Amino acid sequence: MFNSFLRTITAVLVNLCLLAALAGAGAYVVLERRLPAVTQLADAPLAQPLQVYSYDGMRIGEFGDQRRIPLDGNSLPPTLVHAVLAAEDANFYAHPGFDAGGLLRAAWHLLRTGELRQGGSTITMQVARNFFLSQEKTFLRKAREILLAIRIEQNLSKDQILALYINKIFLGNRAYGFGAAARTYYGRPIETLTVAEIATLAGLPKAPSRDNPLVNPRRALQRRNYVLGRMYALGYLDDTEYQQALAQPDTAGHFGFEAQVEAPYVAEMVRAWMVERFGTQAYERGYRVITTIDSQQQSAANAALRAGLLAYDRRHGFRGAVRRIAPDTLRRPAQLLAALRALPAVAGLQPAVRLATGDFVVGPDGTRLVASEVALDPLARGWRPAAGDVVYLAHDAKGWSLAQIPEVQGAFVAMQPETGAITALVGGFDFQHSSFNRVVQAQRQPGSTFKPFIYAAALATGFTAASVINDAPVAFPADTPDGYWRPENYTGRFYGPTRLREALAQSRNLVSVRLLHAVGVDFTRSYCLRFGFGAERLPNNLSLALGTASTTPLELTAAYAVIANGGYRVTPGFVDSVLDKDGNVVWRAPRTVLCDDACDTAAEQDSTIAPAPRVLPATDAYILNSMLQDVIDHGTATPARSLRRPDLAGKTGTTNDERDAWFVGFNRQLLATAWVGFDQPRSLGKGETGARAALPIWMDFMTRVLPALPVTPRPIPAGLVSARVDKRTGLRVDATAPDSYFEWFSADRLPPTAAAQTTPAAAPIEGTESHLF
Repeated sequence: MFNSFLRTITAVLVNLCLLAALAGAGAYVVLERRLPAVTQLADAPLAQPLQVYSYDGMRIGEFGDQRRIPLDGNSLPPTLVHAVLAAEDANFYAHPGFDAGGLLRAAWHLLRTGELRQGGSTITMQVARNFFLSQEKTFLRKAREILLAIRIEQNLSKDQILALYINKIFLGNRAYGFGAAARTYYGRPIETLTVAEIATLAGLPKAPSRDNPLVNPRRALQRRNYVLGRMYALGYLDDTEYQQALAQPDTAGHFGFEAQVEAPYVAEMVRAWMVERFGTQAYERGYRVITTIDSQQQSAANAALRAGLLAYDRRHGFRGAVRRIAPDTLRRPAQLLAALRALPAVAGLQPAVRLATGDFVVGPDGTRLVASEVALDPLARGWRPAAGDVVYLAHDAKGWSLAQIPEVQGAFVAMQPETGAITALVGGFDFQHSSFNRVVQAQRQPGSTFKPFIYAAALATGFTAASVINDAPVAFPADTPDGYWRPENYTGRFYGPTRLREALAQSRNLVSVRLLHAVGVDFTRSYCLRFGFGAERLPNNLSLALGTASTTPLELTAAYAVIANGGYRVTPGFVDSVLDKDGNVVWRAPRTVLCDDACDTAAEQDSTIAPAPRVLPATDAYILNSMLQDVIDHGTATPARSLRRPDLAGKTGTTNDERDAWFVGFNRQLLATAWVGFDQPRSLGKGETGARAALPIWMDFMTRVLPALPVTPRPIPAGLVSARVDKRTGLRVDATAPDSYFEWFSADRLPPTAAAQTTPAAAPIEGTESHLF
């Protein structure tokens, strides 16, 4: 009877084992068929961030969720390998992809607690999980992880698997892989780290966000010491090395990406440009973008714009404390420091709180300044400071001084006029304070900086720099209360008959309006299109002469490039080339070629060039450049004479009610534009003209960069001649004539001689209003 029962039990157990084996085999077949292929794992792309550099190789920006610096699997530092094995998988080189002992321990934990914890995973299993699986904790995922690990071991060598792990694993603070983690936490390459520092990194994979040395230094130190202990136990460290490593204090800090040149507006432009061309893969493929930015010019532009906006702000007085901290908080240092840290530093200006003693505490580190260390005047005139007042302080070579974040904004852009390459660009006072890029996004009225394009159209119709227009009152029918529009000069005065050269130098509004009326609004608008202005933003009336068009600083700069480069329309650009993670060029900007004719054919024959077509006769470009040199020599921009450069030309610009202040200036090698105004247009204040608000910014920039740019004479184009003319009439005279000077003319547009001029000058082109002149 017993034997029969025993046989029955045995049969049942055998059948159950067979069923289990069949079920296991079936499950294996099903899971195995659904596993992803691992044959390409050795060449699997590792996500690397998009990096942006200046033309001279300085770091500008970085974009991407995963910061990674891949390490060569064939030359991994032995200490790193030992630390990783000690921390994660001491039997890595012995097991077949999974560790049976570790899995049994995880199973025992499950039986005791009913909790499925992360554990028992070898390095190979972690590679399988990180490349192919999710982080969910289920039996099915664990089974797939084991099977994938076995398959990986069958296809890759142990060294290949270890290299994948070292370069893939997340280690906190956007650092993926040990190469990036070394830079993130210690600011140095992995090869230069100490044993203790490498042990700290090796301890991170278990809980990278919770236990990293920046979030939890105490826990990170405990974990480091555990790893060191494992390294010692496994024979990777001797007694001396182990004790020295234990004694070393942890020096981890936040050494994330640090720009070498401040150009955040450029970096954002590059990011958008890359995503437009490469999609979201731009963030993951390790592209290096080399921009056209010159790091020294960019630094000069940053400093010049900020100094100019702060100078404007000082002229218009202190607006008071930005907030007030309660007395109770002032008595609690920790709370006081927390309140200061809640306020960001802006463009180098640091938040500070005034104490009852008159001293200041400066964020974010709580530096205390005695009252005598902080210069309050002249900005603080009229301010009655109180304890708890939070203000901003500036620090320079002279020490600390009261400051404030300007309400006014500005923009600055510089480019090479013959190529269109942008060498410096600042879209506002501070990118973190306002990311709105005024260089490319702000549509503003250019004011008198538009006048050279009116004059260019006039030259095309037969006017010359010596043509005389009467600077006198004029009225045009208009939809106004009295039915007329009466433009005025900025000074409110009238100057009588004026040569165009002098009118442009002095920015005479009435001459510009009369000139536009003579040439014709339709023709002038059409002519202006060749400089790159949009027709829809050019008003179809005589106010165009006063710069009531709408343009961005970059568009205006590109238009001036036509004058600066001798008559060619170039396309502004900020990207020179794009390299992949291996350093191969995947995109390069076409080379700008100045082109007088057959431009379309040239572009079709050679895709590596970007023809810049001639849109302005060389003679007219030379004459306009000469006229704009007079703006600096004796016109509205005479302060720029202090630069002592005979090759500079430019134009000031001020719009109605001083809402916009401009200066555009150039020589053959460099063209730059400065703009100042409020984002919500309002008056800058009486006297805040282009010469006062914008010109100093341009001069500050040029002072810093011109020493590197030698004076280069502008070649005289064919067809250009000089002739002596009378200053009063603009007519040709002989060498003995008093009050005369030499003027430039196209050979086919010479004015008549004074002796031959027996009748009044010919009427303007649209002669129906000739009585106005």
